[in-house]
Amino acid sequence: MKALLTAAVLTATALPAAPVLAFDLANMTEDEKAAFGEAVREYLMENPEVLIESINVLEERRAADEVKNDQLLVENNREAIFNDGHSWIGGNPEGDVTLVEFIDYRCGVCKRVNPDLEKLISADGNIRWILKEFPILTQESDMAARFAISVQQIAGADAYKKAHDVLMESRGPVNLESLTKLAGDLGVDSEQVITRMNTEEVSSVLRKNQQLAEQMRIMGTPTFIINGEMLRGVPADGLEGAVARARGAAKG
Repeated sequence: MKALLTAAVLTATALPAAPVLAFDLANMTEDEKAAFGEAVREYLMENPEVLIESINVLEERRAADEVKNDQLLVENNREAIFNDGHSWIGGNPEGDVTLVEFIDYRCGVCKRVNPDLEKLISADGNIRWILKEFPILTQESDMAARFAISVQQIAGADAYKKAHDVLMESRGPVNLESLTKLAGDLGVDSEQVITRMNTEEVSSVLRKNQQLAEQMRIMGTPTFIINGEMLRGVPADGLEGAVARARGAAKG
């Protein structure tokens, strides 16, 4: 019976093992099924590590499948991810690693990781950094993203980065008053920037970013794409490891 139970447990948990003993549950009597179920329960209670090990294997397989699926999504959307023609590009535009970040200016994690990200890109010196406005949290998120895109379209990349830095560091409200003041601080025509925020030129950028996020199954910020790897959030050990993996993969 122990061999039979082992076979049943392995089959039920989808572990790749040859059957230890052939059996047919469909042809069992009700009493046999009841006895068998009780025996399985007793076996698992006495040997819980069997179930834990099988769950761990299944979890590893699931995670590996998700990585493969994400890699395929990146490959199928490369042009929109890395060369969309409207996203801000900074760091080293000729860098050997491209880091794409989907951001929301009201995202606490985005704000928290931003200083470390800036340090990494500055210290590394060979990372191409792309920012994609992806406001999903609040109405203020949308207003901030529209403001940043409007500044970029009117005043260029440097002004956009300054706006991005202020918005990322800000803990205050985002409204017409605060954005008008920020435009003035940036030396940009505030009326022109505020007016442009609700135009199709700005809306089309957000729409394209949102469509890309849907295709990539991105539902949160920050989300990073580093060459062919997608990171749905910030790794516990930071982004340095992902950058190193990207370089290793490129050389390999």
